[in-house]
Amino acid sequence: MARYTGPRVRLSRRFNTPLFGSSKYLERKPYPPGVHGQNRRRKATDYALALAEKQKMRYYYGLMEKQFRGIYDKAIRRRGVTGEIMLQILETRLDSVVHNLGFGYTRAQARQMVTHGHVLVNGKRARTPSIALHEGDKVEIKHSEKSRHLADKNLEYSTSRTVPEWLELDKAAYTGSVSRMPTREDIEPVANEQTIVEFYSR
Repeated sequence: MARYTGPRVRLSRRFNTPLFGSSKYLERKPYPPGVHGQNRRRKATDYALALAEKQKMRYYYGLMEKQFRGIYDKAIRRRGVTGEIMLQILETRLDSVVHNLGFGYTRAQARQMVTHGHVLVNGKRARTPSIALHEGDKVEIKHSEKSRHLADKNLEYSTSRTVPEWLELDKAAYTGSVSRMPTREDIEPVANEQTIVEFYSR
């Protein structure tokens, strides 16, 4: 399964956005990487700005280009506002839900928890991070000391984040569920989704 394995702090600094979780480096050096990072004054083209928005969203959710384009293609086939549907698809992926519930401290870690078999969906082990969840679906941490110790540690680290209103979390039972599908108002996107739609529709 393909995933990005390159430098993360450099990407976060390039886009001036904590794409992979909070970063002290980004706070200390809020400018692009490289020896000329503080002195760059080059004006970006409309294409470059749109590409940057797309790349920010893609890296934020930990997807390769083919996967991300596939989500756009899926969104345009559904009725509704394409950008909002894209966000809904991204947020209801299993790895995103595990992260939003706090069981995974970062999206990358949530993805790893799924692939390593620590997560159950509706009582069955799920190893595919891209599984699409729907209203009523239940996510649970596997009944094992290792899995639940890992979840405990991540829940402790994630106390600064609030669980979205469209999800329900029961920490004591190590479970969470999708109480309803998220709307645009429930999501704080890291990039402008409409710009991304326009980029792909060129």
